Amino acid sequence: MTAGPAALVERALDTVARIRPDAGAAVLVRETSEAVLRWANSTMTTNGATTDRTLGLVLLVPLPAGGTGAGVVRLSAPDRLITGGDDHAAADSELEHGVRAAVLAAERSGPARDAAELPPPSGPADTDFGDAAGETSAGVFRGLAEALGDSFGQDLSAGFADHHVTTTWLGTTAGVRRRWVTPGGAVEVNLKDPSTGSSVWGGQSSRHFTDVDLPGLLAGLRGRLAWGKRRVAVEPGRHETILPPSAVADFMIYLAWSMGGRPAQEGRSALSHAGGTRLGEALTALPLTLAGDPDAPGFPALAYEPVLATTSSGDELSVFDNGATTRRVDWLREGRVNELAYPRAAATEFADDGARFAPPSENLLLTGGSDASLRDMIASTRRGLLLTCLWYMREVDPETMLLTGLSRDGVYLVENGEVTAEVNNFRFNESPLDLVRRATEAGATERTLPREWKDWFTLAAMPPLRIPDFNMSSVSQAS
Repeated sequence: MTAGPAALVERALDTVARIRPDAGAAVLVRETSEAVLRWANSTMTTNGATTDRTLGLVLLVPLPAGGTGAGVVRLSAPDRLITGGDDHAAADSELEHGVRAAVLAAERSGPARDAAELPPPSGPADTDFGDAAGETSAGVFRGLAEALGDSFGQDLSAGFADHHVTTTWLGTTAGVRRRWVTPGGAVEVNLKDPSTGSSVWGGQSSRHFTDVDLPGLLAGLRGRLAWGKRRVAVEPGRHETILPPSAVADFMIYLAWSMGGRPAQEGRSALSHAGGTRLGEALTALPLTLAGDPDAPGFPALAYEPVLATTSSGDELSVFDNGATTRRVDWLREGRVNELAYPRAAATEFADDGARFAPPSENLLLTGGSDASLRDMIASTRRGLLLTCLWYMREVDPETMLLTGLSRDGVYLVENGEVTAEVNNFRFNESPLDLVRRATEAGATERTLPREWKDWFTLAAMPPLRIPDFNMSSVSQAS
């Protein structure tokens, strides 16, 4: 038995050909090496490293009554499945059992609405397809740990750092053979002032942790703690509000997640309009472009995988598209709704309405603002609020994309160009679509880490935004 994840892909495809030769198949092996570091009360508490490997079997089976059924089985892929260990027959049996289970799931699923032929290769097989997985270790945090140690005497801090290296092997019956390595991670920090009870949060995403500027991050957070020395109460209502890049990212990520074409076509989303969609509609006079781009020019640390690889289907994503080349998608362009997310089958179905294949984005960039920094936008504010962090965001109304959520770790009063006090927390009710419509100023785009969605989405570059009438619907006791 040939060993290695690439060989497992080939063995799985061979097993499919033997069991169900008329089926299409996509086989994904993903191996993730992860290291974590945690601290609380200015004391290191946890560190460690783990490795996890999974096998995804996607079977696309012609059905007797017509159409194609899709079945998916996800398996843990321990070393015995890769190497066979001392019992190659048992490993082959385990693999065969997974393939048969995926075939059965496909036969029982009924005809798939998103059925399409698997995409052909866009180029030759990757020359490193047979290479081993990438790895990380706790050593990646050496510089971070030293900087943290130096800060523990100055700050009461807590935080978490995660670094992971994910290697993906994708093989399909259409001939696709791709391998890529995706490093990623983030560090987030909370500082607290025991004398006032004020707390602040900040973070940074990082591919390799060589670019993490912890001293700079801590200096910014200490400045915000100083703003909390004075506290004032502010009533709920609509307030001119500056959203820094992190808060903008949380709203724009939800907007990107809501760009499904089929829900818009069927009147199920805020992108529906007058029996059709809002494609082409001007949302704002600001020349804002919201894009996902696997190459991310200007932000190479935000680049993502070259082809689509998934074991899930939905309105925006299809297992039938495994191996399709990813591309830049401008969800908004120059202030207009420019594209919606369509799998290939839906793009064909709605081609007369201007639909084309647009896979969901794994990064998000909002550009088109000025060169003004957050500090510049504060300096030009007569009176308003600075809302630094969003928390516990939930959808209230899908037809308007209305979200509710809480502020946390710092809302500040801006008066005559200066931050003068910390104010109470609020519950807010806002739609990201409406925020784009109502924004009166966008500053300079910079890399940022979202607060609410950081566990699922870390690759973002956003500008600060000025909203003249942000809806702080009620006072919150959150801290």
